Amino acid sequence: MRLFSLLRVSFILYCIEAGIFLLFAPWSPVWDQTMVRIPLEGLRTLALNPLFRGAVSGFGLVHLVWGAHDLDALLSRRRLRARTDAADAAEIESRRAAGDQ
Repeated sequence: MRLFSLLRVSFILYCIEAGIFLLFAPWSPVWDQTMVRIPLEGLRTLALNPLFRGAVSGFGLVHLVWGAHDLDALLSRRRLRARTDAADAAEIESRRAAGDQ
């Protein structure tokens, strides 16, 4: 179970990191400098097109939402497990107390 949680956290971190990069990279000056060096004119024109940049940013936003959703699911599952464990411990303690009497 711990391996699953580790992989889940790794995926959440990936989604957040990739999402932030894809959201902001197309609008940075480095993007322009890199895309100008593409030797194919059609590909260069596409990469510098604001519509394409918006699509890349949208893909980054999808990554951020997906990461936030998985983080929320992971935290909710942990909270539920903690409540269940606390209820089980209280029940065991009450049975012990009833058995002592």
